[in-house]
Amino acid sequence: MESARRTLQLAGMVFRYAVATARLASDPTCDLRGALATPKVTHYAAVLEPVKVGELLRAIDGYESLGLTRRALQLAPPVFVPPGELRHARWEEIDLDGALWTIPAEKTKMQKDHRVPLSRQALAILRELHALTGPAGYVFPSVRTRTRPMSENTLNAGLRRLGYTTDEMTAHGFRAMAATLLNESGK
Repeated sequence: MESARRTLQLAGMVFRYAVATARLASDPTCDLRGALATPKVTHYAAVLEPVKVGELLRAIDGYESLGLTRRALQLAPPVFVPPGELRHARWEEIDLDGALWTIPAEKTKMQKDHRVPLSRQALAILRELHALTGPAGYVFPSVRTRTRPMSENTLNAGLRRLGYTTDEMTAHGFRAMAATLLNESGK
């Protein structure tokens, strides 16, 4: 539905240009306005109450994992990037000295470089990871091969093992959690 809506929008722009330059008498997409159903927006489950966020962060810190799951869950809150971008992070993108993670345009939804400033907490996690998975390749490689990133289910599975249901918290929920708490803080 979203692709159809964007296609209609783009076609409308082309036809309006054709009308403006006297190539067409009218915009045929006008008759289609309202024809596409508006998809129901569903938000990813997220912990949004400050006290419960503290409980979640303490649970993550106490999570006992054989792999890199705990560290990925620890890094998600301070960087609040989509889980796919976190899983696909590469050491070549991270400047530990400059405290900056530059996600290349081809990996982002907006198709432009995304610069993520790294807090001292994020840097501490990344420095610990660097000793395990660096200096090249994926920050969070798959348990099976270093040539692929960690599975897309790993973070959500970790949250489930911590006792959070899909209705309470998801890996995508870290973004909503950060946005909500930062907006409500007034800072």
